[in-house]
Amino acid sequence: MTWDQQDGAGAGGRPGANGTPDGGDAPGVDGTPSASDTPRSGGTPEGFGPPPPPPPAPPAWLPQQPAAQPGIPSGYASGYQSGYAPGFPAGPPAPPPAPANALRAVAVGLLNLSGLGVGYALTRRWLATAACLVATGVLLFVALPAKADGVSGGVVVAYAVFLVLAAAHGAYRGLRTPLSWPPRTPVAIVLGLVLLAAPVGGVVLYDSARDEATQKMLLDRLDTADQLVQAAKNKPFDQARTDYTTALAAYRDLSDHHGGSRAAKRVPDRLTTYYTAVGTSYAQKKYCDAIEPLKYLRTVPEHFDKKALGTLTGWPDDRLATSLYACGTADLADASGAEAKDGYLSDLLSTYPKSPQAAKVEPAFKSTIDAAAKGLNGGDPCAATDKVRALGVRAGNLKGEDTGVAAAFDKDARRADTYVQSGSYTCAVHEYKGGDFSGALDKIRDFVKKYPRDKNTAYAKKLAIAAEVAVTVPDAGKRMPTKDSGGSISVTVSNDSPDQVEVLFTGPVTGSFTLKGCGACKTYSSQAAARTSACNNSGRNYPKKTLNLPVGTTYFLHKSTSSGDSATPGSDTVKLRSGYIYTECAYVVRDSALSF
Repeated sequence: MTWDQQDGAGAGGRPGANGTPDGGDAPGVDGTPSASDTPRSGGTPEGFGPPPPPPPAPPAWLPQQPAAQPGIPSGYASGYQSGYAPGFPAGPPAPPPAPANALRAVAVGLLNLSGLGVGYALTRRWLATAACLVATGVLLFVALPAKADGVSGGVVVAYAVFLVLAAAHGAYRGLRTPLSWPPRTPVAIVLGLVLLAAPVGGVVLYDSARDEATQKMLLDRLDTADQLVQAAKNKPFDQARTDYTTALAAYRDLSDHHGGSRAAKRVPDRLTTYYTAVGTSYAQKKYCDAIEPLKYLRTVPEHFDKKALGTLTGWPDDRLATSLYACGTADLADASGAEAKDGYLSDLLSTYPKSPQAAKVEPAFKSTIDAAAKGLNGGDPCAATDKVRALGVRAGNLKGEDTGVAAAFDKDARRADTYVQSGSYTCAVHEYKGGDFSGALDKIRDFVKKYPRDKNTAYAKKLAIAAEVAVTVPDAGKRMPTKDSGGSISVTVSNDSPDQVEVLFTGPVTGSFTLKGCGACKTYSSQAAARTSACNNSGRNYPKKTLNLPVGTTYFLHKSTSSGDSATPGSDTVKLRSGYIYTECAYVVRDSALSF
């Protein structure tokens, strides 16, 4: 290829018609040297020898030097060629830019959108191609293997922005840069569209892998909850409650927030297993242990979708009613733990008032009271009385208004009181006969106070006197007191003390009376002085009482009613015989204690 000569100077500025190069003195048209052909200094004299050879023509790819011009030194041109330094040969020229091609720009942009930098590769921009591959590799490294939570939004946005910039930049560069391949731009566009399937397909496959990872994660959650339930069923409920609550929360989360997952579809079956595990104690007939777990299950519908629970909503009700009844009536006659048991029965009557279990509570009390009452005439009437008394109190507390059996419970309580009334007397007699005179005395006094109109009250008062005497003189209690009164032997009892004195006696007959204090009498300093002087002052009018008693041994007990419990009672045992007159004297000795 040749370049056109620029701005030649003078007539010799470009080759002549005969092709002689510029800068030499061309011969004339006829080939004869002209007058200007005279040799220059240092050359061959004119007319001698041949003319000097012309300078070699420059290569075709170099521009020819312009002819010398006046005033400009030889070797310098009047101007410089664009792109060349003066005096140096120029390098090969850059190819001219290709004409703009919008379709090619679109093709390059589409090829770059694949994330593989293909558009850059076909326009021979290798560094940019490598950058695209590195960016895509980093994304794959971060994203794979697929996780349930996926790739962070920042990474996705950054990569998307990178692809858009790569596509825009590639389109700009491809506008005037020819492709190395394929030869036709439409083919490149089709190739770009085909390669777009790579990122689109990658997104689809990644979403599928991510969904599978999510499914696996949810199944792992389900398995973890199942393991908690299985471990909790072998623990006491108070220790297992936290595990049950955690597992239930996991089931609820799967059901509420991941309804279409494989794990959520298995939740209904797991809930059945869950309820069975919580109710393990009931299945083992440990009814008292089953109450709290079953109450817990009744609260589950408050925190779980009732539609998801289905029939499990009412699953604990009948079981809880059975447990409350069985635990509340277990060993009903045993007063130990009665408060807790009655609490269970109260819960049953109030929570399930119309249930078959609630209907059995009152009959259970009635039969238990009657069975306990049979023991009043047995070997331990005191224990039987206590049982009946406790049952009566419990029956009175279980009104059962909601069940319509309040009247029946009140009737049971009254029947129990009747049994207790007779049992209290029987128990006192039993203890008296057993030698527990102090215990018998307390029970007899309580009986007399509570039941003043009872048919046994009159005799119970005699029994109380005998028991009080027997506390001080145990021999007095070797036989039961009689209901007899009076006798043929006169016994006079005088009071030689300033205190009011109660005299109790028992033997063939039993009774008591009170002597007021002697105003002129004083306490004695010692027992010896009392034995010598008590009741021997003939001029003193002692308070006295004369008894008529039968023959036999009579036990006397004198106790002060003025000094209270601070005085020690005095006692005397007298064997009464016919033909004799007997006297008794009560006195007070003040030492460390009082005595008679």
